[in-house]
Amino acid sequence: MAAAGSLERSFVELSGAERERPRHFREFTVCDIGTASAAFGTVKYSESAGGFYYVESGKLFSITRNRFIHWKTSGDTLELVEESLDLNLLNNAVRLKFQNYNILPGGVHVSETQNHVIILILTNQTVHRLILPHPSRMYRSELVTESQMQSIFTDIGKVDFRDPCNSQLIPSVPGLSPGSTTSAAWLSSDGEALFALPSASGGIFVLKLPPYDVPGIASVVELKQSSVMQRLLTGWMPTAIRGDHGPSDRALSLAVHCVEHDAFIFALCQDHKLRMWSYKDQMCLMVADMLEYVPVNKDLRLTAGTGHKLRLAYSPSMGLYLGIYMHAPKRGQFCVFQLVSTENNRYSLDHISSLFTSQETLVDFALTSTDIWALWHDAENQTIVKYINFEHNVAGQWNPVFMQPLPEEEIVIRDDQDPREMYLRSLFTPGHFINAALCKALQIFCRGTERNLDLSWNELKKEITLAVENELQGSVTEYEFSQDEFRTLQQEFWCKFYACVLQYQEALSHPLALHLNPVTNMVCLLKKGYLSFLVPSSLVDHLYLLPDEHLLTEDETTISDDADVARDVLCLIKCLRMIGESVTMDMAVLMETSCYNLQSPEKAAEHILEDLITIDVENVMEDICSKLQEIRNPVHAIGLLIREMDYETEVEMEKGFDPAQPLNVRMNLSQLYGSSTAGYIVCRGVYKIASTRFLICRDLLILQQLLTRLGDAVILGAGQLFQAQQDLLHRTAPLLLSYYLIKWASQCLATDVPVDTLESNLQHLSVLELTDSGALMANKLVSSPQTIMELFFQEVARKQIISHLFSQPKAPLSQTGLNWPEMITAVTGYLLQLLWPSNPGCLFLECLMGNCQYVQLQDYIQLLHPWCQVNVGSCRFMLGRCYLVTGEVQKALECFCQAASEVGKEEFLDRLIRSEDGEIVSTPKLQYYDKVLRLLDVVGLPELVIQLATSAITEAGDDWKSQATLRTCIFKHHLDLGHNSQAYEALTQIPDSSRQLDCLRQLVVVLCERSQLQDLVEFPYVNLHNEVVGIIESRARAVDLMTHNYYELLYAFHIYRHNYRKAGTVMFEYGMRLGREVRTLRGLEKQGNCYLAAINCLRLIRPEYAWIVQPASGAVSDRPGASPKRNHDGECTAAPTNRQIEILELEDLEKEYSLARIRLTLARHDPSVIAIAGSSSAKEMSALLVQAGLFDTAISLCQTFTLPLTPVFEGLAFKCIKLQFGGEAAQGEAWSWLATNQLSSVITTKESSATDEAWRLLSTYLERYKVQNNLYHHCVINKLLSHGVPLPNWLINSYKKVDAAELLRLYLNYDLLEEAVDLVSEYVDAVLGKGHQYFGIEFPLSATAPMVWLPYSSIDQLLQALGENSANSHNIILSQKILDKLEDYQQKVDKATRDLLYRRDL
Repeated sequence: MAAAGSLERSFVELSGAERERPRHFREFTVCDIGTASAAFGTVKYSESAGGFYYVESGKLFSITRNRFIHWKTSGDTLELVEESLDLNLLNNAVRLKFQNYNILPGGVHVSETQNHVIILILTNQTVHRLILPHPSRMYRSELVTESQMQSIFTDIGKVDFRDPCNSQLIPSVPGLSPGSTTSAAWLSSDGEALFALPSASGGIFVLKLPPYDVPGIASVVELKQSSVMQRLLTGWMPTAIRGDHGPSDRALSLAVHCVEHDAFIFALCQDHKLRMWSYKDQMCLMVADMLEYVPVNKDLRLTAGTGHKLRLAYSPSMGLYLGIYMHAPKRGQFCVFQLVSTENNRYSLDHISSLFTSQETLVDFALTSTDIWALWHDAENQTIVKYINFEHNVAGQWNPVFMQPLPEEEIVIRDDQDPREMYLRSLFTPGHFINAALCKALQIFCRGTERNLDLSWNELKKEITLAVENELQGSVTEYEFSQDEFRTLQQEFWCKFYACVLQYQEALSHPLALHLNPVTNMVCLLKKGYLSFLVPSSLVDHLYLLPDEHLLTEDETTISDDADVARDVLCLIKCLRMIGESVTMDMAVLMETSCYNLQSPEKAAEHILEDLITIDVENVMEDICSKLQEIRNPVHAIGLLIREMDYETEVEMEKGFDPAQPLNVRMNLSQLYGSSTAGYIVCRGVYKIASTRFLICRDLLILQQLLTRLGDAVILGAGQLFQAQQDLLHRTAPLLLSYYLIKWASQCLATDVPVDTLESNLQHLSVLELTDSGALMANKLVSSPQTIMELFFQEVARKQIISHLFSQPKAPLSQTGLNWPEMITAVTGYLLQLLWPSNPGCLFLECLMGNCQYVQLQDYIQLLHPWCQVNVGSCRFMLGRCYLVTGEVQKALECFCQAASEVGKEEFLDRLIRSEDGEIVSTPKLQYYDKVLRLLDVVGLPELVIQLATSAITEAGDDWKSQATLRTCIFKHHLDLGHNSQAYEALTQIPDSSRQLDCLRQLVVVLCERSQLQDLVEFPYVNLHNEVVGIIESRARAVDLMTHNYYELLYAFHIYRHNYRKAGTVMFEYGMRLGREVRTLRGLEKQGNCYLAAINCLRLIRPEYAWIVQPASGAVSDRPGASPKRNHDGECTAAPTNRQIEILELEDLEKEYSLARIRLTLARHDPSVIAIAGSSSAKEMSALLVQAGLFDTAISLCQTFTLPLTPVFEGLAFKCIKLQFGGEAAQGEAWSWLATNQLSSVITTKESSATDEAWRLLSTYLERYKVQNNLYHHCVINKLLSHGVPLPNWLINSYKKVDAAELLRLYLNYDLLEEAVDLVSEYVDAVLGKGHQYFGIEFPLSATAPMVWLPYSSIDQLLQALGENSANSHNIILSQKILDKLEDYQQKVDKATRDLLYRRDL
């Protein structure tokens, strides 16, 4: 069918998008501007409509591309709508209500200037001029990047409708011709607004408004021939006409053609003559009698003309064409003329063509330089549109336009179907009913109840359901009735509502006018309730839908160059149509149901054929068989038809615009057909094609079953039966299913998606690295309803198609004009190609997935899967994503696994596994598994991750990197799930040691955080023992000691393995760090326990092995994460290179434990020292204990660590001094520390003060802890004397017994001369035997006793000190006293010495 391009095909009507999306009109009132005539105010005119196209609407780079205005008038109301196929226009609908005036039919005329769009409006009493900004002035930039734009009507609210410069009353003289409905209006080259109207006295008058920006007043010019001239030009007119119908030259239809500085006004008058006036010269230039071109005109000459219409068409190359419609009862005739100018300003008409029609009521017609488009409305309320090329046609044969039929009058409901569901499905199927019809029916059904009718599609559905159910319940009088009775009642009320909607649908489908844009050849049909577009049919659809009489006259050469083939195809089409006409509703439903239920279409066709044969009363099957015999080669004809309908292609469409094109070109093209209106029309076009082709394929299947059944070699030709059965039958069935699927997609509504779902989806797609795909963009929520096909076209397909269309232009894009029939055909064709199930790309599925249309995607794949073997893997993957969203995770996993087998074979899966940097790191399947695993991970399905990774391991084979990745993945998710044993097992199988170590570290940390330490300790760690220890040690040294128990874990780890020395080492290090870093009571308690645990460990070892290595300082300071140590200049200090190893034995640990216990005792007694006690040495602790008054503890510490007790005694002495001179407060505080020290005995005989107890404690210590040289007495006395405190007698007596000489020296040191004299005196007496027991002298001076001595040096110092101050008489007395004592002593010593010598001599 290569020659099909030259065919003048039929057109198909596609209803506009406002069928489901009602327009929101902004309403304005145009107030009365003067005295209105009551007579004219009551005139009622029929509804009318019209349209205006921008001059540059066909230019590719124009701001007004694909943009037009259309309107409807009804009584005093004018509705104006600006439409664009490229952008969604905002505020594009206005409703003007004229007070006391009715708008003339056809009384709206639109013109454009460089800066403005000017709307001229004529009512029965006024004229108006609306001045609006031109779109090119609203957007200065050449580049429009938004998907929506303000309409020229946006600021119409700022217009002053009463401005006298822009509105004027029609003068009563000459006055508007009564009953006249025609008018014309135009702008002069000077900007004046001119309105031409039929005059009441005959002829025409023109009302002129001055330019809007120039002051002036309105004026009126009447164009009327003088009576003599009229007689000369037109001859005499029958009196009947003049008397009954007014002036013979009253205009029935007016049209204006503007030339440079003039305007030609053409008037088709009721005397059947066409008059041409020059406005500039105000004279009639031509009169032509139209009856001369009417074959039978005798009756017409005697009657005044009615219903005649006049249209003009201007072509720069061909000049001005005039189209005249001559109306006669039960017939009509179109005459086309070309205006010919001769010299001396004379004009004549060149008759081009006369075309006849039998339709009775012509509503409107449009003329181009080649065609006539005509719109009729017949007696049966049917709309008829046809067009014809008035110069080149076959015997005046009009080309039909297949109109959108009204929905079925009755809905057949089976017993197993719910009436409400079936009626709602029919009412709300896209393309069936317009919103206005549903709203009006709802209003009527609710009996005037106030309802908010500004409803969305879903809200309207709920309101209708509620209204019908309320009506049903209101009619029920009985409380109980059977289910059958309720069903009957339900069906009755739904049928009633459905009939009401159907009635309004029919009324709103009434045609008003044609709107034809000769620039783009776009034809629109303006109806009462909506706008529809006419698009060309494809050749196959054209032949199938063409009426029989047209099919007989069809030019065979347009089908095929081979006449025999063309005849075969026509006969085949005729057979298919005969089958189609014979198929009943039930049979049609059977085929649809088979397709939906995934049953064999071939079997359904066979079943239908059997039914057709069974019910064949009129011998249709015989007629079909006889018609079949006329086909010379059925197989070839069927194959040709199948090829023509098959959109399968191996070549994928380019994605995106050519980067070589300039940015402004790409941006401009990206807006082409981007409006929701264009998307709706394109998708309705696809639906229309798919519906028709589905019927063709269905009938073709039935015909092939018939051919198989006949099995006649005469029909099929020898050897062709098998081919017909096997090849053609199996090619037709997928074709039928493909069209069914596309038809389903064009009627399946998309669902609005919440923003959070979109964001979640976007996150999942980013994991898959699919967000850059053209198919995957977050859907901007549009007004409902939107089918999934519209969604696909708007979001993805449109840009693909447009870029493909203009990728290799035949001419420069700036010179490219847009031809609507060609563009809509190409766009729908390419969209079908993108939607075609068996084509390699799957952008449609990607779009559904990317826009969260999961239910629709599931249904689509379900319908596609059994018979289409293309993109199987991609479908399984996307189905898996659907199952993920719906929570059917096992099904999702199964789908993902099934898809893996197709990796590397399908474009989508190849794109899925393509990494961002293009680097191939593993096999395609493993890359696929990696993507899916990441997706499952993000969704949060660890069980599925484990299962899929386990499956993928077999694919990895010897690839150890992939093995490591997968096993790491398994480990991670087992660990997340708390499957510790499985996680450990997976860990041991990771072949990469680095990854294994990372996982081991994670295992340790996670199990510690979960406190699942038993598992962690008991795992065998084969070949990983040292690594585990290292990890736990590093963690122990890197984290906070009090919040994490890694040391205790490590201790348990070693204990479990009977490694007691390491366990002891761990606990000792733990205790050391606790002392240094945790300055709390809890830390000190733990420190003691740690040392105790370490001691226990060493006691479990044989003595010769009971030692540990002192943990190095690096265990703390050099641990990971610790800040480097710096000197005063900020430089990092070098770490010590030679560390000495120190061995600690059990005794050392016991000492540390003792110290720790003492620290704890101190901390409990005085919390203020906690901060410094933890890391204090034994010596420092001794000082702290003394300071706190814990003298018993301090002595114990000193004894443990072999420290002198001197600080203890000095401290206690100082406390005694403080108590001695302190007040009551000091006494009270003392009892607290006194209570912590155990006194040897309690004095109960009298009340004892804290001071007394302190002194007694000191005395007890001095008695208990005796050392050589009586160091402690010395230090106590020294401390007391240094503070000027008199020595207590007990202390003096005590020290005298042990070291009187030292006491003397101390007296001397502190200048206690009198006490020294007394001491010397007493000491001498004691030596001599008087009170010797008080000085610890066992044997006084005697010849038989051991030798005695006196501290002469100290006594000499005393005498020296006393003699230094000779003026002091007291000193002299004291000095003399000593000297006397010494003299007495010397005498006795001398005597004793002599006795001793004497004894020796004996």
